[in-house]
Amino acid sequence: MKVLKQSLGKNDFKWTEEAGEAFEELKKHLCALPKLAAPRVGERLYLYLAVAKSAVSSVLMVDREGVQIPIYYISRVLKDYEERYLVLEKLALSLVYTSRRLRRYFQAHTVTVLTNQPTQQVLKKPEISGRLVKWAIELGPFEIEFKPRISFKGQVLADFIAEIPEGEEAVTCEEIASELKEWTLHTDGASNEEGCGAGLILVSPEGHELTYALKLDFPSSNNEAEYEAFLAGLRLAHKVGVKRMKVYVDSMLIANQISGEYEAKDENMAKYLERAKALVRSFDACEVFHISRSKNKKADALSKLASVAFEHLAKEVRVEVLEKPSIQTVDVCVVDVTPDNWMTPIVEFLMHGKVPDDKAEARKIKIRSLQYQMVDGALYRRTFLGPLLRCLDPEEASYVIREIHWGICGIHAGP
Repeated sequence: MKVLKQSLGKNDFKWTEEAGEAFEELKKHLCALPKLAAPRVGERLYLYLAVAKSAVSSVLMVDREGVQIPIYYISRVLKDYEERYLVLEKLALSLVYTSRRLRRYFQAHTVTVLTNQPTQQVLKKPEISGRLVKWAIELGPFEIEFKPRISFKGQVLADFIAEIPEGEEAVTCEEIASELKEWTLHTDGASNEEGCGAGLILVSPEGHELTYALKLDFPSSNNEAEYEAFLAGLRLAHKVGVKRMKVYVDSMLIANQISGEYEAKDENMAKYLERAKALVRSFDACEVFHISRSKNKKADALSKLASVAFEHLAKEVRVEVLEKPSIQTVDVCVVDVTPDNWMTPIVEFLMHGKVPDDKAEARKIKIRSLQYQMVDGALYRRTFLGPLLRCLDPEEASYVIREIHWGICGIHAGP
């Protein structure tokens, strides 16, 4: 195709022997295209998606005796404003457009989308974009599953269709990392005669800053204060739901111990290092970099203020008092004995993608789950303009009702 494009330029037309061979090869490929098939009742269908700068495409296929047979080809030229979508948004748009054109197939069959892009995660958390909310609701009634792509047969066809409308090369699915946004964390600890403190600043991909200060209510060295700040930053990022993050510290000891260049010979440092590595592994991607103190001024100033002016600082930023070192905290395994309730199928679907065996019930759960989201292991219901609403199981609801009853109907006698 590249040879033909170069030869068929608008201002510079050159037909060479190489172009003639490419044209003959293209005709052979067109004559050898697989024939279309009609799906049978109960068959699982497979969908490949591809996007280019100015077009999106898809191929719906069926697997029969190990051979993938195409059912339908879809291709659409993007509008001007759609060309500025992220690759993940274009993939979601391609899926939505395909479901509109082939609604009869989506309603009658289970469709498996084969892709190496995190399209499912984007549609499960559509709050990042208003259009994704609309698309997620539109796709809710269909039986759509997402699996990693293991075959390139259908993807080659999809890439070819996407290439035709505007002559742009299709975007490969290996460009995931460029589309995933990363958070940034700056940490610093301070230990002096007046006290010990730690400061950290967590910055979202959109530039929003979360400032956090720690008052260490126990004697600690400067390295221990640095580690406490580092661990507190990782814990905060984990609670917020961060998956990918870059951490900047001005402690060369922490940066080199995490990377493995330095060894932790001191017993306390070894415990801190073990806990830090365990937290780092809990993220999909977490890189630790060493920077100079001059480039870490905000976190440095926050840690010093936390150690000497804690009372005033508590009015400005979120603060926490650590009464003992993090390495002395014992991890407790909580055994959940809560019986199944109305939240169980929704939580199972949001957390693990599990649905009931009954297709009608599974469809209800998928549609209903669009109104909910998981935050730090708890289920919340979305609202249009207000905050997230915490969902309660029957035992928690009974406790809340009792508290409200005693608050309203209790004794309100004055002094």
